[in-house]
Amino acid sequence: MQEPILSISGLSKTYATGFHALKNVDLDIRRGEIFALLGPNGAGKTTLISIVCGIVNASSGTVRVGGHDIDGDYRAARAMTGLVPQELTTESFETVWNAVSFSRGLFGRPANPAHIEKTLKALSLWDKKDNKIMTLSGGMKRRVLIAKALSHEPELLFLDEPTAGVDVELRRDMWALVRSLRDTGVTIILTTHYIEEAEEMADRIGVIRKGEIILVEDKTELMRKLGRKQLTLQLGQPLAALPPALADLPLELHAGGNELTYSYDAHQEHLGIAELLQQLDRAGIAFKDLRTEESSLEDIFISLVKEQRK
Repeated sequence: MQEPILSISGLSKTYATGFHALKNVDLDIRRGEIFALLGPNGAGKTTLISIVCGIVNASSGTVRVGGHDIDGDYRAARAMTGLVPQELTTESFETVWNAVSFSRGLFGRPANPAHIEKTLKALSLWDKKDNKIMTLSGGMKRRVLIAKALSHEPELLFLDEPTAGVDVELRRDMWALVRSLRDTGVTIILTTHYIEEAEEMADRIGVIRKGEIILVEDKTELMRKLGRKQLTLQLGQPLAALPPALADLPLELHAGGNELTYSYDAHQEHLGIAELLQQLDRAGIAFKDLRTEESSLEDIFISLVKEQRK
Protein backbone atom coordinates (compact mmCIF):
# COMPACT_ATOMS: atom_id res chain seq x y z
CA MET A 1 0.00 0.00 0.00
CA GLN A 2 1.26 3.47 -0.91
CA GLU A 3 2.66 5.58 1.91
CA PRO A 4 0.23 8.36 2.90
CA ILE A 5 1.28 11.83 1.75
CA LEU A 6 0.41 13.15 5.22
CA SER A 7 0.67 11.09 8.39
CA ILE A 8 -0.37 12.63 11.72
CA SER A 9 0.14 10.65 14.92
CA GLY A 10 -0.78 11.52 18.51
CA LEU A 11 -0.96 15.24 17.70
CA SER A 12 -1.95 17.51 20.57
CA LYS A 13 -1.86 21.27 21.09
CA THR A 14 -2.43 23.05 24.39
CA TYR A 15 -2.12 26.84 24.39
CA ALA A 16 -0.61 28.83 27.27
CA THR A 17 -4.15 29.65 28.44
CA GLY A 18 -4.71 25.94 29.08
CA PHE A 19 -7.03 25.58 26.08
CA HIS A 20 -6.74 22.12 24.48
CA ALA A 21 -7.08 22.90 20.76
CA LEU A 22 -6.14 19.38 19.62
CA LYS A 23 -6.29 16.12 21.57
CA ASN A 24 -4.26 13.13 20.39
CA VAL A 25 -5.21 13.37 16.70
CA ASP A 26 -4.32 10.49 14.36
CA LEU A 27 -4.95 11.00 10.65
CA ASP A 28 -3.52 9.64 7.40
CA ILE A 29 -4.20 11.38 4.06
CA ARG A 30 -3.90 9.34 0.87
CA ARG A 31 -2.06 10.66 -2.15
CA GLY A 32 -4.31 12.22 -4.77
CA GLU A 33 -7.47 12.47 -2.69
CA ILE A 34 -9.68 15.40 -1.76
CA PHE A 35 -10.22 15.22 1.99
CA ALA A 36 -12.79 17.46 3.65
CA LEU A 37 -12.37 18.28 7.34
CA LEU A 38 -15.70 19.34 8.79
CA GLY A 39 -16.31 20.87 12.16
CA PRO A 40 -17.93 23.79 13.95
CA ASN A 41 -16.01 26.97 14.79
CA GLY A 42 -13.29 26.37 17.35
CA ALA A 43 -13.17 22.63 16.64
CA GLY A 44 -9.44 22.72 15.86
CA LYS A 45 -9.46 22.74 12.04
CA THR A 46 -7.21 25.79 11.58
CA THR A 47 -4.87 24.73 14.42
CA LEU A 48 -4.36 21.35 12.74
CA ILE A 49 -3.52 22.99 9.39
CA SER A 50 -1.27 25.58 11.05
CA ILE A 51 0.80 22.85 12.72
CA VAL A 52 1.26 20.87 9.49
CA CYS A 53 2.25 24.08 7.66
CA GLY A 54 4.79 25.09 10.32
CA ILE A 55 2.91 28.17 11.57
CA VAL A 56 2.09 26.78 15.02
CA ASN A 57 4.16 24.36 17.11
CA ALA A 58 2.55 21.18 18.39
CA SER A 59 2.63 20.29 22.10
CA SER A 60 3.17 16.61 21.29
CA GLY A 61 2.88 14.11 18.47
CA THR A 62 4.47 13.69 15.04
CA VAL A 63 3.60 14.92 11.55
CA ARG A 64 5.21 13.60 8.38
CA VAL A 65 4.65 15.07 4.90
CA GLY A 66 5.76 12.74 2.11
CA GLY A 67 7.83 10.88 4.69
CA HIS A 68 9.55 14.08 5.91
CA ASP A 69 9.18 14.98 9.59
CA ILE A 70 7.93 18.58 9.89
CA ASP A 71 10.46 19.27 12.67
CA GLY A 72 13.46 17.16 11.70
CA ASP A 73 13.18 17.77 7.95
CA TYR A 74 11.42 21.10 7.98
CA ARG A 75 12.49 22.46 4.59
CA ALA A 76 11.51 19.36 2.61
CA ALA A 77 8.17 19.08 4.40
CA ARG A 78 7.29 22.75 3.81
CA ALA A 79 8.36 22.62 0.16
CA MET A 80 5.73 19.91 -0.41
CA THR A 81 2.96 21.91 1.27
CA GLY A 82 0.85 24.81 0.07
CA LEU A 83 -1.65 26.77 2.16
CA VAL A 84 -4.52 28.98 1.09
CA PRO A 85 -5.41 30.77 4.36
CA GLN A 86 -8.88 31.76 5.44
CA GLU A 87 -8.08 35.44 5.84
CA LEU A 88 -7.80 37.73 2.83
CA THR A 89 -4.66 39.65 3.82
CA THR A 90 -4.13 41.02 0.34
CA GLU A 91 -4.24 44.83 0.59
CA SER A 92 -1.06 44.84 -1.43
CA PHE A 93 0.47 47.40 -3.81
CA GLU A 94 2.22 44.46 -5.51
CA THR A 95 1.08 43.29 -8.93
CA VAL A 96 -0.40 39.81 -9.21
CA TRP A 97 2.60 38.59 -11.24
CA ASN A 98 5.19 39.88 -8.77
CA ALA A 99 3.36 38.60 -5.69
CA VAL A 100 3.00 35.08 -7.08
CA SER A 101 6.58 34.99 -8.40
CA PHE A 102 7.88 36.22 -5.02
CA SER A 103 5.98 33.44 -3.21
CA ARG A 104 7.78 30.87 -5.34
CA GLY A 105 11.13 32.40 -4.40
CA LEU A 106 10.28 32.19 -0.67
CA PHE A 107 10.44 28.40 -0.98
CA GLY A 108 13.86 28.54 -2.62
CA ARG A 109 12.49 27.47 -5.98
CA PRO A 110 14.24 28.84 -9.09
CA ALA A 111 12.28 31.30 -11.23
CA ASN A 112 9.89 29.59 -13.62
CA PRO A 113 7.79 32.12 -15.56
CA ALA A 114 6.13 29.34 -17.57
CA HIS A 115 4.74 27.77 -14.36
CA ILE A 116 3.54 31.14 -13.04
CA GLU A 117 1.84 31.83 -16.39
CA LYS A 118 0.16 28.41 -16.40
CA THR A 119 -1.06 28.89 -12.81
CA LEU A 120 -2.47 32.37 -13.49
CA LYS A 121 -4.23 31.18 -16.63
CA ALA A 122 -5.74 28.20 -14.79
CA LEU A 123 -7.12 30.64 -12.19
CA SER A 124 -8.47 33.12 -14.78
CA LEU A 125 -5.95 35.68 -13.49
CA TRP A 126 -3.81 36.07 -16.59
CA ASP A 127 -5.51 39.27 -17.78
CA LYS A 128 -5.01 40.69 -14.25
CA LYS A 129 -1.31 39.83 -13.98
CA ASP A 130 -0.20 43.49 -14.08
CA ASN A 131 -2.95 44.76 -11.76
CA LYS A 132 -2.18 45.72 -8.18
CA ILE A 133 -3.75 43.17 -5.83
CA MET A 134 -5.53 45.86 -3.78
CA THR A 135 -7.58 46.85 -6.86
CA LEU A 136 -9.05 43.35 -7.32
CA SER A 137 -12.45 42.07 -6.20
CA GLY A 138 -12.71 39.73 -3.20
CA GLY A 139 -13.14 36.72 -5.47
CA MET A 140 -10.05 37.61 -7.49
CA LYS A 141 -8.03 38.18 -4.31
CA ARG A 142 -9.04 34.67 -3.22
CA ARG A 143 -7.70 33.34 -6.54
CA VAL A 144 -4.41 35.21 -5.99
CA LEU A 145 -4.04 33.45 -2.62
CA ILE A 146 -4.47 30.12 -4.40
CA ALA A 147 -1.95 31.12 -7.08
CA LYS A 148 0.58 32.05 -4.37
CA ALA A 149 0.01 28.69 -2.64
CA LEU A 150 0.58 26.86 -5.93
CA SER A 151 3.58 28.93 -7.00
CA HIS A 152 6.16 26.45 -5.68
CA GLU A 153 4.36 23.36 -7.06
CA PRO A 154 3.33 21.74 -3.77
CA GLU A 155 2.08 18.15 -3.70
CA LEU A 156 -0.23 18.78 -0.73
CA LEU A 157 -2.54 21.80 -0.75
CA PHE A 158 -4.55 23.05 2.24
CA LEU A 159 -7.62 25.18 1.59
CA ASP A 160 -8.85 26.69 4.86
CA GLU A 161 -12.50 27.67 4.34
CA PRO A 162 -11.78 28.39 0.65
CA THR A 163 -15.22 29.70 -0.26
CA ALA A 164 -16.13 31.62 2.92
CA GLY A 165 -17.87 34.82 1.84
CA VAL A 166 -17.70 33.89 -1.84
CA ASP A 167 -20.76 34.08 -4.07
CA VAL A 168 -22.33 30.91 -5.45
CA GLU A 169 -20.99 31.34 -8.97
CA LEU A 170 -17.40 31.76 -7.80
CA ARG A 171 -17.84 28.84 -5.42
CA ARG A 172 -18.73 26.60 -8.38
CA ASP A 173 -15.65 27.91 -10.24
CA MET A 174 -13.52 27.10 -7.20
CA TRP A 175 -14.86 23.57 -7.04
CA ALA A 176 -14.00 23.04 -10.71
CA LEU A 177 -10.52 24.41 -10.04
CA VAL A 178 -9.98 22.12 -7.05
CA ARG A 179 -10.96 19.11 -9.17
CA SER A 180 -8.57 20.15 -11.94
CA LEU A 181 -5.75 20.48 -9.37
CA ARG A 182 -6.48 16.99 -8.08
CA ASP A 183 -6.35 15.74 -11.68
CA THR A 184 -2.78 17.06 -11.92
CA GLY A 185 -1.80 14.95 -8.89
CA VAL A 186 -2.16 17.50 -6.07
CA THR A 187 -3.62 16.11 -2.84
CA ILE A 188 -6.14 18.54 -1.34
CA ILE A 189 -7.35 19.00 2.22
CA LEU A 190 -10.13 21.51 2.65
CA THR A 191 -11.81 22.70 5.80
CA THR A 192 -15.30 23.97 5.36
CA HIS A 193 -18.52 24.99 7.04
CA TYR A 194 -20.40 24.38 3.83
CA ILE A 195 -21.63 20.84 3.98
CA GLU A 196 -22.54 20.91 0.29
CA GLU A 197 -18.89 21.68 -0.45
CA ALA A 198 -17.81 18.42 1.20
CA GLU A 199 -20.68 16.55 -0.43
CA GLU A 200 -19.76 17.94 -3.84
CA MET A 201 -15.97 17.66 -3.63
CA ALA A 202 -14.61 15.17 -1.15
CA ASP A 203 -13.50 11.57 -1.55
CA ARG A 204 -13.29 11.18 2.23
CA ILE A 205 -14.65 13.21 5.10
CA GLY A 206 -13.31 13.73 8.59
CA VAL A 207 -15.34 15.29 11.37
CA ILE A 208 -13.49 17.16 14.13
CA ARG A 209 -15.12 18.36 17.32
CA LYS A 210 -13.49 19.96 20.37
CA GLY A 211 -10.03 19.03 19.11
CA GLU A 212 -10.81 15.37 18.50
CA ILE A 213 -11.37 13.54 15.22
CA ILE A 214 -14.68 11.76 15.84
CA LEU A 215 -15.01 10.14 12.43
CA VAL A 216 -13.14 9.52 9.17
CA GLU A 217 -15.08 7.83 6.41
CA ASP A 218 -15.35 7.55 2.63
CA LYS A 219 -18.06 9.99 1.60
CA THR A 220 -20.16 7.39 -0.23
CA GLU A 221 -19.87 4.97 2.71
CA LEU A 222 -20.81 7.72 5.18
CA MET A 223 -23.87 8.58 3.11
CA ARG A 224 -24.76 4.89 2.87
CA LYS A 225 -24.38 4.18 6.58
CA LEU A 226 -26.07 7.28 7.89
CA GLY A 227 -28.41 8.20 5.07
CA ARG A 228 -32.07 8.17 5.98
CA LYS A 229 -35.05 8.44 3.73
CA GLN A 230 -38.30 10.14 4.51
CA LEU A 231 -41.61 9.60 2.84
CA THR A 232 -44.02 12.51 3.19
CA LEU A 233 -47.71 11.99 2.49
CA GLN A 234 -50.03 14.92 1.88
CA LEU A 235 -53.32 13.87 3.45
CA GLY A 236 -56.77 14.31 1.96
CA GLN A 237 -58.16 15.31 5.35
CA PRO A 238 -56.19 16.66 8.34
CA LEU A 239 -55.63 14.23 11.21
CA ALA A 240 -55.82 15.32 14.84
CA ALA A 241 -53.80 12.29 15.97
CA LEU A 242 -52.42 9.02 14.68
CA PRO A 243 -54.80 6.05 14.95
CA PRO A 244 -53.73 3.54 17.64
CA ALA A 245 -53.16 0.87 14.95
CA LEU A 246 -50.30 2.97 13.54
CA ALA A 247 -48.81 4.13 16.85
CA ASP A 248 -45.83 1.73 16.71
CA LEU A 249 -44.63 2.91 13.29
CA PRO A 250 -42.04 5.71 12.77
CA LEU A 251 -44.75 8.13 11.67
CA GLU A 252 -45.17 11.80 12.58
CA LEU A 253 -47.85 14.34 11.84
CA HIS A 254 -46.81 17.75 10.50
CA ALA A 255 -48.27 20.88 8.91
CA GLY A 256 -51.25 21.02 11.25
CA GLY A 257 -52.13 17.37 10.68
CA ASN A 258 -52.10 17.74 6.89
CA GLU A 259 -48.85 15.83 6.35
CA LEU A 260 -47.66 12.47 7.58
CA THR A 261 -43.95 11.60 7.46
CA TYR A 262 -42.48 8.12 7.59
CA SER A 263 -38.72 7.93 8.33
CA TYR A 264 -36.73 4.83 7.50
CA ASP A 265 -33.18 3.70 6.90
CA ALA A 266 -32.58 3.83 3.16
CA HIS A 267 -30.73 0.51 3.28
CA GLN A 268 -32.57 -1.39 6.00
CA GLU A 269 -36.18 -0.76 5.28
CA HIS A 270 -38.24 -2.26 8.10
CA LEU A 271 -41.59 -1.85 6.44
CA GLY A 272 -42.19 -1.82 2.70
CA ILE A 273 -43.78 1.33 1.32
CA ALA A 274 -46.56 -0.73 -0.29
CA GLU A 275 -47.30 -2.37 3.06
CA LEU A 276 -47.33 1.02 4.80
CA LEU A 277 -49.81 2.38 2.26
CA GLN A 278 -52.05 -0.67 2.79
CA GLN A 279 -52.00 -0.07 6.55
CA LEU A 280 -52.95 3.57 6.00
CA ASP A 281 -55.78 2.45 3.72
CA ARG A 282 -57.06 0.01 6.36
CA ALA A 283 -56.96 2.85 8.90
CA GLY A 284 -59.08 4.95 6.52
CA ILE A 285 -56.34 7.52 5.86
CA ALA A 286 -56.39 8.84 2.29
CA PHE A 287 -53.60 10.93 0.76
CA LYS A 288 -53.41 13.29 -2.21
CA ASP A 289 -49.70 13.25 -2.89
CA LEU A 290 -46.42 11.73 -1.69
CA ARG A 291 -42.74 12.56 -2.00
CA THR A 292 -39.51 11.00 -0.78
CA GLU A 293 -36.40 12.77 0.49
CA GLU A 294 -32.96 11.44 1.32
CA SER A 295 -30.89 12.91 4.12
CA SER A 296 -28.08 15.21 3.04
CA LEU A 297 -24.61 15.27 4.49
CA GLU A 298 -25.79 18.27 6.52
CA ASP A 299 -28.41 16.16 8.30
CA ILE A 300 -25.77 13.50 8.94
CA PHE A 301 -23.28 16.05 10.31
CA ILE A 302 -25.86 17.59 12.66
CA SER A 303 -26.85 14.14 13.96
CA LEU A 304 -23.19 13.16 14.47
CA VAL A 305 -22.39 16.29 16.48
CA LYS A 306 -25.57 15.81 18.53
CA GLU A 307 -24.62 12.20 19.30
CA GLN A 308 -21.18 13.31 20.50
CA ARG A 309 -22.78 15.81 22.89
CA LYS A 310 -24.78 13.15 24.69
